[in-house]
Amino acid sequence: QVQLVESGGDSVQAGGSLRLSCAASGFISSTYCMAWFRRAPGKEREGVGSMYGRTGGAFYADSLKGRFAISQDNAKNTLYLQMNSLKPEDTGVYYCAATPSAACLFRESWSREAGYNIWGQGTQVTVSS
Repeated sequence: QVQLVESGGDSVQAGGSLRLSCAASGFISSTYCMAWFRRAPGKEREGVGSMYGRTGGAFYADSLKGRFAISQDNAKNTLYLQMNSLKPEDTGVYYCAATPSAACLFRESWSREAGYNIWGQGTQVTVSS
């Protein structure tokens, strides 16, 4: 069964850090395009960043560069999102997504939700001021 399961969401104070995990099953995540999205309260879901496991190539939302970092542990078939210097506006539900297509190989397409066909259930991140 193809599945993504996120974990690691929590409530933290501004300036803190969190690491989210996305465990993949039923497919080899390093051969897929993997991505993180988030939905803030009252807003549409947006792309956080993506990674292609074979090359380690990654894209990030411009506003998050320098604070967020994606990594992948191929042995554990798990994708991570390290979030530092968290701000209240980072509050939201964070989703992991995957696709066997080349969606994450191009800056123009990595953040398009329609390009991903496997989604996790999401994990809540709350940042208080």
